[in-house]
Amino acid sequence: MPTIHPVILSGGSGSRLWPLSRKALAKQFLALAGGRSLLEETARRLAGAEFAGPMVICNSDQHYLVAEHLRRAGVEPAAIVLEPSARNTGPAAALAALMVAESDPGALMLVLPSDHVIGDPGAFIAAIGTAVPAAVAGSLVAFGVTPGHPETGYGYIRRGFPLDGARGCYRIEHYVEKPDLETATSYLEDGGYDWNSGIFLFAAATYIEELETFRPAMAEACRRALASASYDSGVVRPGGEDFSACAPESIDTAVMENTKKGAVVPVDMGWSDVGAWSALWDLGDKDEDGNVLIGDVTTHRVSGSYIRSEGPRVAVVGLDDAVIVAMDDAVLAVARNRADELKHLAGKLEIGAARARVHRPWGWYRVLETGDGFQVKHIMVEPGAKLSLQRHLKRAEHWVVTRGTATVTVDDDTFQLAENASAFIPVGAKHRLENDAETPLHLIEVQCGSYLGEDDIERFDDAYGRA
Repeated sequence: MPTIHPVILSGGSGSRLWPLSRKALAKQFLALAGGRSLLEETARRLAGAEFAGPMVICNSDQHYLVAEHLRRAGVEPAAIVLEPSARNTGPAAALAALMVAESDPGALMLVLPSDHVIGDPGAFIAAIGTAVPAAVAGSLVAFGVTPGHPETGYGYIRRGFPLDGARGCYRIEHYVEKPDLETATSYLEDGGYDWNSGIFLFAAATYIEELETFRPAMAEACRRALASASYDSGVVRPGGEDFSACAPESIDTAVMENTKKGAVVPVDMGWSDVGAWSALWDLGDKDEDGNVLIGDVTTHRVSGSYIRSEGPRVAVVGLDDAVIVAMDDAVLAVARNRADELKHLAGKLEIGAARARVHRPWGWYRVLETGDGFQVKHIMVEPGAKLSLQRHLKRAEHWVVTRGTATVTVDDDTFQLAENASAFIPVGAKHRLENDAETPLHLIEVQCGSYLGEDDIERFDDAYGRA
């Protein structure tokens, strides 16, 4: 089997899983179906000898999260590509194909999202093996998921004739947009339709050829973006102006719905795109009343519901088939069969709400209170992590350790802060916060000054390349 280059797409925000999934911590970075994040599971799934190191495509805000989750998964990426702007999967795959083809013109690419659940990884790997002969012969292969019920939230692929010389592969007859329930039921009865998983295997050169045929402007814009890209320690930053010239189109609409080289491999692999809270109810362990209960939750006469608390105590009485999610700063309540409609509120919700956790390569912080000339934060620093050596020109800071031991640098002085101890950081002082211990460090930071924005930071040294 030829070496396969995985391309993991990690640019989504997962807004239909609000308030758990936010712009600052999208669903691919959450452990929604086990102990590891969806991105970690995706990367580990592709760690076999038949795969090269993965290329991950994400936005610049997710760079350090992606790197950290790959480190946790024990996976060394071939590259992390930072999209200058969101342009859907078509241009993202084009960037990857151009990069892969430059080093290995005949290489196969496996393009897949970072935020899906695959319950049977063995079936998935076997399906990739089934698709390889077709991809080597020049087909663009989609993976169609064998439908288990009439689903109106997915697109469908209609299978055509079997491909010669590629057992288990079929020509794509046509794509179908998300159907109504009656149509979806007829597809299930027909037996010739599969859910469109959004996972593809093809030769990098074949995708480029078809893109140049059907979307030549997109292909050219991506070439220019890579020509003007910057490269630094495995991180690729394509030229922003050139990449933004791409139309925001998916792989399906840009290429797959137009090409005559499309093929599909149907596979039953326990797949879910975890696209709404109802999907997490489907995946979760249920009690005798059919409830999935996570966190500090108490119920009475409740059935068929997904109830999750990430902090506050939640009590629910007399509700059936509901989704209730409680965070420190937001609460969601929705009928389970209408959970997908949360997408209609995405523009009104503060997906990156100020009081949500903001993740950084060293840990996270959460704003507790903001007022005229002051701001209060809760900061957590991971074991062995440290913030950059920095200074602020418009604010002073007061640090109080609530748990753990901090190593603090203020100008030329370095000292330890135990629990309940505090330190003052004057305006303009060079300072650094470190956690040399084996347990997380928690502290309260009170900022005082004329300007409290995150851009009032001048970095002098940084372990994460931000200086």
